[in-house]
Amino acid sequence: METLYLILSLVFLFISLTFLFGTRRRKLNLPPSPTRPFPVIGHLHLLKLPLHRTFLSLSKSLEGASIFSLRLGTRLVFVVSSHSIAEECFTKNDVVLANRPEFIVGKYIGYNSTTMVGSSYGDSWRNLRRIGTIEIFSSLRLNSFVSVRKDEIRRLILSLSKNSQQEYAKVEMRPLFMNLTINNILRMVAGKRFYGDGTEDDDEARHVRQLITEVAVRGGAGNVANYIPILRWLTSYEKQVKELAGRVDGFLQNLVNEKRAEKVKGNTMIDHLLSLQETQPDYYTDVIIKGIILVMIIAGTDTSGGTLEWAMANLLNHPEVLKKARTEIDEVIGSDRLIEEQDIVKLPYIQNIMSETLRLYPVVPMLLPHLASEDCMVAGYDVPRGTMVLVNAWAIHRDPKMWEEPEKFKPERFEKEGEEKKMLPFGMGRRACPGSGLAQRLVTLALGSLVQCFEWERAGEEYVDMTEAEKGTTMGKATPLTAMCRARPIVQKVLDASCS
Repeated sequence: METLYLILSLVFLFISLTFLFGTRRRKLNLPPSPTRPFPVIGHLHLLKLPLHRTFLSLSKSLEGASIFSLRLGTRLVFVVSSHSIAEECFTKNDVVLANRPEFIVGKYIGYNSTTMVGSSYGDSWRNLRRIGTIEIFSSLRLNSFVSVRKDEIRRLILSLSKNSQQEYAKVEMRPLFMNLTINNILRMVAGKRFYGDGTEDDDEARHVRQLITEVAVRGGAGNVANYIPILRWLTSYEKQVKELAGRVDGFLQNLVNEKRAEKVKGNTMIDHLLSLQETQPDYYTDVIIKGIILVMIIAGTDTSGGTLEWAMANLLNHPEVLKKARTEIDEVIGSDRLIEEQDIVKLPYIQNIMSETLRLYPVVPMLLPHLASEDCMVAGYDVPRGTMVLVNAWAIHRDPKMWEEPEKFKPERFEKEGEEKKMLPFGMGRRACPGSGLAQRLVTLALGSLVQCFEWERAGEEYVDMTEAEKGTTMGKATPLTAMCRARPIVQKVLDASCS
């Protein structure tokens, strides 16, 4: 009899708990979902690259829903494709959504998610953000490296001019842009160049490029092992990431060790961070320093190089825009000197070209994921604690409700005041990219210099293929850009100045 009472009591308890929590789940108001999730995998079978296009298609299948929900393995995910909802996420709910989900890449390559990009919101992240704002990305610090940016762009011009003094020469742009951005960042960080001066085939240079490419490919929110824990052991993904992390850490530690061993201290980022380490050794550990360097290299090379490639591809497909940009430069700057950073504010059309490039081709099409630290509401829907929020910046930038002829490349649209506020290529809120100022300085100056110094044409009669290839967190051109260029007379003045 006692056994029967015990069984009945357990059954009653089970039914009560099921009713209680089942009722709570039924009352939860979640955004629409494309289909019923499969057991275990949820909606993972729907994920196809490129993710930004897949998510836009799913949104359209739900009658244009600006926010929808997915169950990806063990995670609940909300996908946002509306500027107003994204704004609500990162203004009204900015603190609640300031966390980052823990991914395998962040655990191993990101030093157990302790970098400025991957760290959870809290005191440690706030201190990292303060370091970034004051010590690394402040106007004073960026101005101290203006000579580096100027020199690297001059080297780019000289490289392009080698075979294009008298006639058009065919050039592949992607390696040149990667060389520019990698050298710029690493000279700021460690005071050394890895490309150019005959070192293109150097093992160390190839090693750096390979590391950056691999980290970009492994990153992002699309790997299924991040959502189904058992796949970490059933696949080789985690093992591959751990092996990559060891190579990345070895490279970064060598940079730190080289600067530490120098008797005469320089003006690099590592020099500055090591001086802070001397006064605050408990905080400025080598791991913190390497994490800061890692973020600068990964966030400041592939993205800037990709943006330049998209911008030049757009100009080649729209020669009337290229001609208008060259006219602006010739009238404002003239032909006696090269563009300098302080000139950019006087070249609004060049700035508009960059804005339109970032609108149509944001190199991080899905903003870095956010995680709800507690329950909140977004767009009238419940956001349970632990929900991952993804923002489809690519879809927002092409929203026909916000943009006239959204698929067309029209820099003139930014002549209207306030248009740039409708974009979010660098994110929004307290977790927005802190290095956007550096990226915009380098990319805009480089683009202006290329327009000023060379005549440009497509490599063939057909338009440049603008198909995108998403690799991890970044979106580059599927086909590397080749173009025909011929030096303008101003290049000879640059050559003469470099020889004097």
